[in-house]
Amino acid sequence: MTLKHGSAGQASLLISSPDRKGLVAAISTFLYERGANIIDADQHQDRQLGLFFMRLTWELADFSVDEARFRREFAPLASQLQLTWDLAFPARRPRVAIFVSGYLHCLVDLLHRQQAGEIACEIPLIISNHPDAAAIAGHYEIPLVQEPGEARQLELLARQEVDLVVLARYMQILSPRFVAAWKGRIINVHHSFLPAFTGARPYHAALQRGVKIIGATAHYVTEELDQGPIIEQEVMRVSHRDQLEDLIQKGRDLERLVLARAVRWHLERRILLYANKTVIFD
Repeated sequence: MTLKHGSAGQASLLISSPDRKGLVAAISTFLYERGANIIDADQHQDRQLGLFFMRLTWELADFSVDEARFRREFAPLASQLQLTWDLAFPARRPRVAIFVSGYLHCLVDLLHRQQAGEIACEIPLIISNHPDAAAIAGHYEIPLVQEPGEARQLELLARQEVDLVVLARYMQILSPRFVAAWKGRIINVHHSFLPAFTGARPYHAALQRGVKIIGATAHYVTEELDQGPIIEQEVMRVSHRDQLEDLIQKGRDLERLVLARAVRWHLERRILLYANKTVIFD
């Protein structure tokens, strides 16, 4: 079920639970009794695992409770129904830190989209292990910290109250400690040649094999390299006429697209994680 129309002043609720009868009715009744006008409702069942997922959005104009009271009153119902839930009331804009190395196309795209209002967030910090990002950061007047150690990175993220880390072609492996501290809050992008074409020169290897499709993948980062839950993928057909530079350019276009979608969906709280997979609500 999907019901939509846009409005300002909205709250949202993400829910996962064992599937059972009456879930939608119980949650909708709870909201209705407190004056909620539900403007978006989307749900999904994983029949194999017996799980239920739902995203609800409602207007706050006539809603009779604040966030603290909602959490207090909803908790008993959530416990009764065995719900795992995540509530978002309007607050400050999410804060995103971008990590980048020598390839700057994804960084530039994200900064442009943020400035144009396509991605609703603040970007208080760029971290890089490569000097070329300095000019871009300066153009957008965003502080850049070059080659900090991991302890310093974690300190900066905490100080800047960052909500999401985006690896915009960041060519360094994060430690298990870092990944554990930011579980479900790190998004990476890579070419979809993995695992068939690993290493530093995947487009060269793909050209040698005469591939007919190239692509890109955005995913959450886990301790297992490039094996985290996939958020978005896109592909493009290529042919024998495409040279190496053509593959690289087309691949970068796809990387920009899938990373921007993944970041926007995360910030709009449209993603639920489970069993190393994602549910992406419309």
